[in-house]
Amino acid sequence: MAKINPPAARVLAIETSCDETACAILENGGRVLASVVASQMEIHARYGGVFPEVASRQHILSLAPVVEQALNQAHLTWRELDAIAVTRGPGLAGALLVGLNLAKGLALASGLPLVGVNHLEGHIYSAWVYRNGEPPPAEPQFPLLALLVSGGHTELNLMERHLSYRRLGGTLDDAAGEAFDKVARLLGLEYPGGPAIQHAARQGNPERFKFPRPWLEGSWDFSFSGLKTAVLREVRRLEASLGREQLPVADLAASFQAAVVDVLVGKTLRAARSSGARAILIAGGVAANQALREAFQSQSEFPIYIPPLWVCTDNAAMIAAAGYFRLIHGKTDSLDIDVLPTWPLSDMEG
Repeated sequence: MAKINPPAARVLAIETSCDETACAILENGGRVLASVVASQMEIHARYGGVFPEVASRQHILSLAPVVEQALNQAHLTWRELDAIAVTRGPGLAGALLVGLNLAKGLALASGLPLVGVNHLEGHIYSAWVYRNGEPPPAEPQFPLLALLVSGGHTELNLMERHLSYRRLGGTLDDAAGEAFDKVARLLGLEYPGGPAIQHAARQGNPERFKFPRPWLEGSWDFSFSGLKTAVLREVRRLEASLGREQLPVADLAASFQAAVVDVLVGKTLRAARSSGARAILIAGGVAANQALREAFQSQSEFPIYIPPLWVCTDNAAMIAAAGYFRLIHGKTDSLDIDVLPTWPLSDMEG
């Protein structure tokens, strides 16, 4: 399929992979003309995590108004758009289906090309996103080592060029974000666990508890289940001696966070040296963690690219950015595509 002229591309994107109903419109692969996110965080907080059926039903209620709001925010009509991008995986099957079905209907009605986007690819391309009126960020350099850290994924991918991914390693059990959520529950903190741990850790001593660092020498894989178990054992020991009300929550949170950050930063830097990467990109919800951002930015060996906070968590702007790059490389999809709840980034064609 022929490539289109990049400056001509305005992409409307839909994201419903989990518990955020989002729509965005981007121009030129980065400039945000509109971005709307309807969060379900308060709804799922009562369950201590995302309830899949509830998420799907809420997407059905929210998606059409969110799309309409994005068009109004951008002051555009369907005739002024060039493509529709949509997350087709990985994620919750029912939630993905809501977004994909609407995107198919909109593509059919408007005649616009449809672009199915991998959610993880979207996180990577969040580094290209910037608000209208702001200067564009510096272009990440290839070969680029991308660390994806979110609730469901922790993995290292080497990019030799756009849309090309070689998976070096990933999580063997709990992803970093999942570990944050589970430890937050152990400490009696609110959901989602990432922001709660970060907030508590600000008042804590990260050196009080010597939690293990799961380095998994000889591989670029990650494992945080043992670290989570170490925190559980320490909590139980302290409860037995001090009582639940006297738990040093801040010190526990800070020590746990320090262990996660040490492993993520250490293994990423080693992998970058080994793979010949010229730069490092950090993306995903856990990339919003301030301790992680500061640890990467404090080193001077590699240029570090980290998206702004507002685009680290799930949103449609990142899906539009990835959709743009797929579009200009001639990688569009037919209307018979289906959701892919488990869709490894490394399985995608370059």
